[in-house]
Amino acid sequence: MGEQLDKEDEMKTEETIVIAGGCFWCIEGMFTLLKGILKAESGYCGGRVPNPTYEQVCSGTTGHAEAVKLTYDPKIITARDILSIFMTVHDPTTLNQQGPDKGTQYRSAIFFKNPAEKALAEKVIAEVVAQKVWGRKRIVTTLEPLTVWYVAEEYHQNYFDKFTKADYAKKMKMNAGYCQYIVAPHVIEFRKKFADRLKK
Repeated sequence: MGEQLDKEDEMKTEETIVIAGGCFWCIEGMFTLLKGILKAESGYCGGRVPNPTYEQVCSGTTGHAEAVKLTYDPKIITARDILSIFMTVHDPTTLNQQGPDKGTQYRSAIFFKNPAEKALAEKVIAEVVAQKVWGRKRIVTTLEPLTVWYVAEEYHQNYFDKFTKADYAKKMKMNAGYCQYIVAPHVIEFRKKFADRLKK
């Protein structure tokens, strides 16, 4: 039985992991660039209200975080890789805040689906602390069990990619200022930092 499970694990071509680090447009916009990431889906988790809307989550009253579920090929990129990158591309030391975005919906969080994933997240965070990636600042990233995942409204999916491909008129109807001054600089920096790991 053990051998059979091992073989099944080896045959797996897809895994998922859920992370939250501020506005999901930004996290999604960065991680979709990585080799091995098959899909990035924006959504909501960690809250109390069933089937929350974007407006409800933005109110900060539902308990949900704006999060991204990453589907990845573990033979190309591992969960450890993803979490290590995640802990360096957003600020895990600011409580319920990323840049101008404030509220529990913008908290830094890793939503684990089993004890092994929780243990891995704890290990990665401990390594980030030991390496003083964020100096002496305290890491406030929460580890929360992944219960119910709610997919965000369709217009949020691949939002930054849609923005970059839109014409001027369409961009003006989107959140152009936020995309240009908040998301774009993060994506540009991400491209530079992880150039060797990007899709062609």
